Formats: sequence, C-alpha cells, structure tokens
Amino acid sequence: MENFIAAYSSRRLEAVKKALAANNFDVHVAADAAAAAELVLTRLVPETGAKSFSFGGSGTVAALGLVAALLDNPEYTVLNTTDKGLAPADMYELRRKALLVDCFLTGSNAVTETGQLVNLDMIGNRVGAMHFGPRHVIVLVGRNKIVPGITEGMRRIKQFAAPANAMRLDKKTPCAKTSFCQDCKSPERICNVWTITEKSFPAGRVKVVLIDQDLGI
Repeated sequence: MENFIAAYSSRRLEAVKKALAANNFDVHVAADAAAAAELVLTRLVPETGAKSFSFGGSGTVAALGLVAALLDNPEYTVLNTTDKGLAPADMYELRRKALLVDCFLTGSNAVTETGQLVNLDMIGNRVGAMHFGPRHVIVLVGRNKIVPGITEGMRRIKQFAAPANAMRLDKKTPCAKTSFCQDCKSPERICNVWTITEKSFPAGRVKVVLIDQDLGI
C-alpha cells in the first residue's frame, strides 16, 4: 500500500466514529481543519437553527477560525469568552451566560476508541456547557486526541495536555516550569473538574467532528 499512513489514520477515525455513534453522539469525519470549518459553518450550524453561540477555551476551535466566522455573521449573537480584553469579573459573568446559548463549540482533551469524551477543566464552564444548558454542542477533535480508553485519556491529560495548557495560559503552576504534573495546590491550578461523557443525551445533542489532522493540545 503506497499511502499506508493516510489509510491507517482514516480507518482509525472511522472506527472511533462508529464507537461514538453507538453512544448516541452525532459524528462526522473531516479530512482537515479547512474541511471541518466548512462542515460546521455550512452544514452543522444551519441544521441546528442556532442563533446564539459561545465557546470553550479550545485551541482547535481557534485554529479552525470559527470564533471569527461566527462573530462576522450579523444574524448571530456571539458571547465571545475568548476576548482577552474583558475584566476577570466580566469574563466570569459571560461564561455563566454562555450556558444558555443555542450552540456551544469546544474541543475535547481526549476521545477514546470506545466512544467517550474525557476532559479536565479549571472552573468547569466548558464541561458544564458540554453536558447541560446549550441545546446543541459541537466538539472539534484532532486525531492526536484519540486514546485507547479512559485511563489513557486521563494519563494524556495529566502528562501532556494540562502542563502544556498551563504554559499556553502562562499560569504560575509547578507544571508550567517543569512540564510534569505535581498535583499542586497552586491558586492558578487548571486541573479541577474531571468529566467523562459516556453518551450524548439527548441522542445527537453532542455533535463530534473528528479531524484527520493533529490539532490543539
């Protein structure tokens, strides 16, 4: 087989798609970031009928340009929780309001081959919205987030995603200096709320887009 790496990646994503679908997620596969953005903006969002939107702090969502695209549409109300110009108190209130938008877009720290989403949050707004509040949730996931199971997902988060995100956010935590989790008691600790999403309820509320490209942390 000439392009065996591409074939491996494609088949693995299809297997994960099947596992997620069995757990009542509405699942789609996109060839790359550009295809994923087009899928979201031209198909998934219109199908929901959503008029109000917000976001989790996702590098994948940012890489796809979805925040800017939705903000540019005058028909939409967008609560931009990625706006660094907001005061902390204002940002907190905006995140509370984001729990009641029509559609919430985010990433996932890990997706298992058995069809679960595994996440670790700082204040819980992202995972809270994933599980209740917004009528629709769109989860964008690069192929690098796929792990065999829940244990491996939690290990990936603690050993890589959490320290890397602490560095990205310039947090004053031990892991931001060492790259290793210290199970710290830092006031800026970002590892506070674990969630494992076994199934989407109601069925199809959570839409997962698996992207055949390494994206996000």
